[in-house]
Amino acid sequence: MEGKKNIAAGFLFLAGFMAYGFVLIYLRDFAPGKEAWIADYAVGKHFESRLAHVHGNLFAFINIVVGYLLLRLPIGAISTKWISWLSLTGMLMPLGILSEVVFGLPPALVLVGGISMVAAMAWFGWAVLRLNLRRPK
Repeated sequence: MEGKKNIAAGFLFLAGFMAYGFVLIYLRDFAPGKEAWIADYAVGKHFESRLAHVHGNLFAFINIVVGYLLLRLPIGAISTKWISWLSLTGMLMPLGILSEVVFGLPPALVLVGGISMVAAMAWFGWAVLRLNLRRPK
């Protein structure tokens, strides 16, 4: 069922990136050598680590909302399927940021995820504009 996977994946992704937030707090406030982490807080890997955290939580929340709306709005089956999968693929962006920081990989996942999420949002917006929704009287 389209939408259900987005909601489930969104909540699981949200839990994972919230836990990652606790790792970042540990590194900043409690880890040995925290002074070096604080000194480099706004540059390089430290900044990218925070970007991954923020985008991971944002894209998780977007997937929860997208999933809910896909279950509720009368959008065509083809659009629903593509919007769902593009939104899920968008979650590759924060994973790509982390893979750059941790493994030094190129930003391919960042680009694929970012483009997918933008395409999903544009497609969803267009699909909603095409709906003929009326308020009950």
